[in-house]
Amino acid sequence: MSVSASIEALKMAEVVIVAIDAVEGIHDQDLQIARLVEREGRACVIALNKWDAVADRNASRKAVSDRLETSLAQMKGIPVVTISALTGIGTDKLLPAVRKAAEAWNTRVATGQLNRWFEVALERHQAPLVEGRRLKLRYITQAKARPPTFIVFGTRAEQTPEDYQRYLSNSLREQFDIPGTPIRLQFRGTKNPFAEED
Repeated sequence: MSVSASIEALKMAEVVIVAIDAVEGIHDQDLQIARLVEREGRACVIALNKWDAVADRNASRKAVSDRLETSLAQMKGIPVVTISALTGIGTDKLLPAVRKAAEAWNTRVATGQLNRWFEVALERHQAPLVEGRRLKLRYITQAKARPPTFIVFGTRAEQTPEDYQRYLSNSLREQFDIPGTPIRLQFRGTKNPFAEED
């Protein structure tokens, strides 16, 4: 019952705080909840509770960061706040992290800025070949915020390989400072007016 209540609350939220026991580290269930946060398109903050009871803080922090990096790469840069519910230490940092995550979730980027970044990103790492022909990605626009959703247009853009989609998403996240929130990239091909129809 508590899991279904959490899922319902998650669907209504804008920013989700995933509380993790810092002594035990990240469990698979924690990651499943975080993946659900991503799938629902919500911003996320990780709260590492019981930080006062952790013996080797550097090792614990590194273990959490590594696990998030490998298991939640699509939400790169999730803010991690160390707290102790028992002593209250670090809880004052939680709300500012939530506000920053909400800001990233509401990000809007001007089309001109987006396309200047897009040109540089394409120059830095050329669009791949698909079926022996290079994709011609032409421009990008932001369809909406909450979460930030972008549409890339170009010839056969819908055939863009996943690794190139990831490259664009990570570059976009870095350029416009959108950490810890899902970024949606959609690819739309332009129809060739000279192509023969069946």
